[in-house]
Amino acid sequence: MKQKSIAVIKQLLESDDVTDTFVNELRTDERKGIQKLIDRYEKRKLQELELEQKYRRMCWYEQKNYAKSCHFIAGIDEAGRGPLAGPVVAAAVILPEDFKLLGLNDSKQLNETTRDAFFEIIKENAVSYGISMVSSQEIDQVNIYEATKLAMYRAVDQLDPKPDHVLIDAVNLEKLPCSSEAITKGDQKSVSIAAASILAKVTRDTAMRQLHEKYSVYGFASNMGYGTQQHLEALRKHGATPYHRNSFAPVREAFLR
Repeated sequence: MKQKSIAVIKQLLESDDVTDTFVNELRTDERKGIQKLIDRYEKRKLQELELEQKYRRMCWYEQKNYAKSCHFIAGIDEAGRGPLAGPVVAAAVILPEDFKLLGLNDSKQLNETTRDAFFEIIKENAVSYGISMVSSQEIDQVNIYEATKLAMYRAVDQLDPKPDHVLIDAVNLEKLPCSSEAITKGDQKSVSIAAASILAKVTRDTAMRQLHEKYSVYGFASNMGYGTQQHLEALRKHGATPYHRNSFAPVREAFLR
């Protein structure tokens, strides 16, 4: 039988259009190009297996509650508790029981391209989702912790259908109309919370880039409102914008305009 070319075999391996028998035969192929392709293929399959296992572990809280006859399980997370400027954003999302998105993780662990792609996939496939922003003025009125909870409640209120159970990243919400549990580092342990973290972060990052167009001197497009050296220097030189959190010490101590 005529040997397949390296180019053809490369295409087959990349498309996963191969059987275990075929792959085993390739291992005996002495061509160096084939051995490199096999090595790359096996590394990719190992990475996929690791992602599968990680995703399965991150479904534990959801599966536990599905077993209790909870049909709609929402994950909640926030973005923007620490910055000196901009809103705090919370998202709530109910994923389908058969939802699968390998690589889903805490939004901070993903690069921007992956976050943006996952953002669209989650919105398109979610049973329901809600996203809420609480402004810097509201943060100053009630403090950042209470503002975070307020954003979370508002996000949950947008869900339709309403959740049977809620998984929250490290915040206790006492006034929910259903059962809930706060999970420390939940965005790394629950696919629902991880999905919510992506919705919240991408939404907030987009808002901060829009603010950058009006207040470019503060560098919001790169620092997202956090207290970088450039941001602090701009605060001292130009004072605060209407979007700064005046209750935060670095802003309060600047010459406000």
